[in-house]
Amino acid sequence: MRQYFKIILSVLIVFFMFTSKVNAAETININDLIENASVYNKTEVIIEGEAIGEFLERGDYGWINILDKTNAIGVWVTTTDAKLIQTYGNYDYKGDIVKITGTFYQTCPDHDGETDFHCTSIEIVENGYATQHSIPFTKIIILLILIIIALILLPFFLKKRAKVYII
Repeated sequence: MRQYFKIILSVLIVFFMFTSKVNAAETININDLIENASVYNKTEVIIEGEAIGEFLERGDYGWINILDKTNAIGVWVTTTDAKLIQTYGNYDYKGDIVKITGTFYQTCPDHDGETDFHCTSIEIVENGYATQHSIPFTKIIILLILIIIALILLPFFLKKRAKVYII
């Protein structure tokens, strides 16, 4: 009986040692935030994604757009926080990946009832960079074939067009 008691006690000790509660904040993807807007309304959450477009300055504050793998949202930030972002994503650049803590508003009282996110802190997770674009070889071959076909058909088109004007 004592042997079973020791085993159970050991298992419980190990169990409680490795199941301590951790208060690490988790990021919420933007689509979940929007789909469950009433649940997250006026609560502080963390989002993470790529800064895209450009900073739209409005005095001491302004708008940035954050895109994660699910959706995008406008974030109201101070101008000093926005200056932390060095690269905004577009066709030629991958934007900075940022982690933003702030308050989500389903219908923001300050911005005509729009759904938005007010930043309280911003952290650059990964710096942006320039992207390289290359044309796949198969597209070049297809282009050359289509040019050859067009050049072959051009005399027939011009001949038929000339007949139309003669009549």
